[in-house]
Amino acid sequence: MQSLIGTGVALVTPFKTDFSVDTEALKRIVNYVIDGGVEYLVVLGTTAETATLTSDEKELVINTVIEANKGRLPLVLGVGGNNTHKVVEELQTRDFSAFTAILSVSPYYNKPTQEGIYQHFKAIAQASPIPVILYNVPGRTASNMLPSTVIKLANEFKNIVAIKEAAGDIVQAMRLIQNKPKDFLVISGDDMVTLPMVLAGGAGVISVIGEGFPKEFSEMVRLGLNRKVDQAYQLHYKIADSIDMIFEQGNPAGIKEVFKILGLCENTVRLPLVNVNEDLSNRIKDFVNKF
Repeated sequence: MQSLIGTGVALVTPFKTDFSVDTEALKRIVNYVIDGGVEYLVVLGTTAETATLTSDEKELVINTVIEANKGRLPLVLGVGGNNTHKVVEELQTRDFSAFTAILSVSPYYNKPTQEGIYQHFKAIAQASPIPVILYNVPGRTASNMLPSTVIKLANEFKNIVAIKEAAGDIVQAMRLIQNKPKDFLVISGDDMVTLPMVLAGGAGVISVIGEGFPKEFSEMVRLGLNRKVDQAYQLHYKIADSIDMIFEQGNPAGIKEVFKILGLCENTVRLPLVNVNEDLSNRIKDFVNKF
């Protein structure tokens, strides 16, 4: 899965001020990140506010991204949930011809055991017609997918090709990198620790800040992959403050504020998310204008 090495970006779903999906803004963002040099696009992940989209809106987002992309970059589609049967049903019925892989989050809210997580992804692997990227994000799911579970899945199911690891634990990431099968990819899901993970042997990132500053962030990852450490860290520290800011009051409220300043889309988010406050908005604006 060489196409998944480097920087993928988790696309937002832009909304107009009336909260409808803004397809023209989404096209602008797709072109902006492609022109910025990212390696692939992730559609309908957490950053897309997928939990608030209707079925028709999800199809609209998918079709808009496919149209805007024009086959230029690989596409990854978020297909996950805490109802295993429902996820499997989608895998068996959706047309995946435009996609390279799916990104599937570990079941949230239910708080399954490691065996439950294993069985969930076993069912997904057996049903998916395209490769699967696991997604571990304990801060959202309330359960941590342990390295032993990930490695077991990676060894037993050849179409489980990668993990987006967002536990925020560099030691856990290193254990994954140490013990993974040769071609299995460990992808950062945490922008701030992306470079250390890459230098430890990770394959890159699925990023949020890379959407706002695609040129610099994707170049940082490429420098890291090429072991140009000092140059990579110069870019890391140039961007680092913005990473803290965009997550300070929730994702994607922060990155949408960046996009508003850049003139790419409105900063509209759907409840239960709300816009960043005036203080954070001013700090983000100051950073973007000085960047």
